[in-house]
Amino acid sequence: MSVLMIFVDGVGIGDDNPAVNPFARARTRHLVAASGVPDRPELRAGVLVVPTDATLGVDGLPQSASGQTTLLTGINAARQVGRHVHGFCTKALAGILDGASLFARVRREGGRVTFANAYTPEFFRGERRFLSVTTVAMKQAGLPFRDLDDLARGEAVFHDITNRDVRERGYHVPEVHPEEAGRRLARLALSHDFTMYEHFQTDQAGHARDMDRAVLLLEQLDLLLDGVLGASDPDELLVVMTSDHGNVEDLTTRTHTKNPVPTMLWGTGREAVAREIRTLADVAPALLRYLRKRGAINGADHA
Repeated sequence: MSVLMIFVDGVGIGDDNPAVNPFARARTRHLVAASGVPDRPELRAGVLVVPTDATLGVDGLPQSASGQTTLLTGINAARQVGRHVHGFCTKALAGILDGASLFARVRREGGRVTFANAYTPEFFRGERRFLSVTTVAMKQAGLPFRDLDDLARGEAVFHDITNRDVRERGYHVPEVHPEEAGRRLARLALSHDFTMYEHFQTDQAGHARDMDRAVLLLEQLDLLLDGVLGASDPDELLVVMTSDHGNVEDLTTRTHTKNPVPTMLWGTGREAVAREIRTLADVAPALLRYLRKRGAINGADHA
């Protein structure tokens, strides 16, 4: 049994109001379940939705770097460093991640791990001054990064799903339909025990208060999910979509929100995992326990 974590930046559960919430306006089969604010886990549109606290008991608006570190480690990073940390990975967050991320722990327990996103040549040339939390966690775990050759072979997915962004930068890779990107993501996930895919353009659309862009992105994400779910057996792949903080669900503001984020689960065993999740800090421990119970990893790190 494999786990696919689809991390979508800046997505909360907002009011079911199409005037301000693109979830209520987008034409979706799966993500429609994230419109409206449930106060408890609910089965909606065939998916289990768990409202998940991203404030972590720390004053101020939740932010990306501390939220992502918490998601990947199960450690309340905001509380540990004394504040929510925005943007890229800091030295303090790197210290929390080191050896404690899902990438590192699943690998240490004998699991096969990968990050599905493709990186451009600029990254490999060391031209990026600031690194994301996921990139730092991958480096620390000693895992290989996927590149544009992998993307061209269908063995990676770009952060914009369709490859349009990387094509506009002048790289010669084929454009891909979101459903096909989802099928490729499912194939990757089924050949590993833990796979993560990251999509951050939703957060950018929220900061820009761009309703049309947000609706398009959500519809593309929904088609990606169509591809993933159509190409995998629910007994073989647990799909978990979650976020680090709210933002795009409320376009009345350019800032993040304190809304709960939707942790959405598809696949066998989702109920048991959902019961363990209340905050961002619960996601990584719940997935580790699931993988151990299913025999995908050996539990040596837990002993």
